[in-house]
Amino acid sequence: MKEVIVIGGGVVGLFSAYYLAQEGCKITILDQNDFSDGCSYGNAGMIVPSHIIPLAAPGMIQQGIKWMFDVKSPFYIEPRINLELIKWGYSFYKSATKSKVEKAMPALKELSVFSKSLYQDLAKDEDDFLYKEKGLLMLYKTASVAEEEIEAAEKAQALGLEVDFLNKSEVLTLEKGLSTDVLGGIHYKSDAHLNPNKLMDFLKRKLKEMGVVFVSNEEVIDFELENNTIKKVQTHCNQYSADEVILATGAWSPRLSKKIGWSLSLLPGKGYSFTIPDLKNKPEIPSILCEAKVAVTPIGEAVRFGGTMEITHVKNTTINTNRVKGITEAISKYYPDCSIPFLNKESIWYGYRPCSPDGLPYIGRLSKVRNILLATGHAMMGLSLAPATGKLITETILNQKTSVSLNLFNPERKF
Repeated sequence: MKEVIVIGGGVVGLFSAYYLAQEGCKITILDQNDFSDGCSYGNAGMIVPSHIIPLAAPGMIQQGIKWMFDVKSPFYIEPRINLELIKWGYSFYKSATKSKVEKAMPALKELSVFSKSLYQDLAKDEDDFLYKEKGLLMLYKTASVAEEEIEAAEKAQALGLEVDFLNKSEVLTLEKGLSTDVLGGIHYKSDAHLNPNKLMDFLKRKLKEMGVVFVSNEEVIDFELENNTIKKVQTHCNQYSADEVILATGAWSPRLSKKIGWSLSLLPGKGYSFTIPDLKNKPEIPSILCEAKVAVTPIGEAVRFGGTMEITHVKNTTINTNRVKGITEAISKYYPDCSIPFLNKESIWYGYRPCSPDGLPYIGRLSKVRNILLATGHAMMGLSLAPATGKLITETILNQKTSVSLNLFNPERKF
């Protein structure tokens, strides 16, 4: 029986523990907090095979520069003199090419479809987390964005995803008459959604039933290495040993990777969300409001709204109210009958998405240290790709052929 330490109690860490525990491994999960917060809880709950185009795409740099001068824009890079930011930005620039995106799209699609199939398997047995397959609407208001979205949808269709191209009246029909002020939309019938909070509760319950040990409020501060192998994982108050170590600490991963001599290119993308429990005239289908980059997810009787991508650092704990205003003001422009009540700061959630320069996650082993695996860098798709990541990490540890090729997700890839 292999003993495995999972560092990080987010959705990727929990799914890694879940599939390893199913194979009889002895698992300990270490988390610097109490397993009750983070991106796994505040995200939009979307499972998105439709998201085949990574963040680093042609045109993104030019658009990002324009957004930099709008305080309510959906994308922002916090300007600062920082070597990691400069390196990340240059790698992003080199990755945002047509050839690299076209190479990434089939790999992302395969990973996402595999992940969705694992969610389907879970939901067949127990659907405590409200898994629904209603697809995803990409709603657009302008002709220029319509052209971009139609082109992206045609690429998804060519890769085998089921897509409907809708005009304004067809959007109204799909949304059962809810007023929408849009030019049209793309309906990705491949996509699904769930309640992220209930998913996390479900995973924690199942893991405890399988004997997984949860260690909360213990921050990993160092590793004891011997012969290129981690012998001890050191927290601020204890030491732990295991055969394998999984680094699934999201935006905090670079700090720990440095402890084993590996420079991981990854920056936090800060995002915000809020949930309205009793919204009248609410949408039935999850959507992305394209121009505003706002995600809208019906979760039971509530609706969650989320958005913005601030490339920043994990010490940035302030709530940028201008960014939140950008989200709230966009909602009524697309859904005129949706009235968002006043939001106090206590009702606004924020979290840090771990963003790699090429928009692809890091999944797999590091060659420099024999018994550590990375499972991080999923950006906005952490929940969507978590089951696949956990399964692939498990297959790697057990020396099995992986269900999906990990070549493009290699943590040691060059940019």
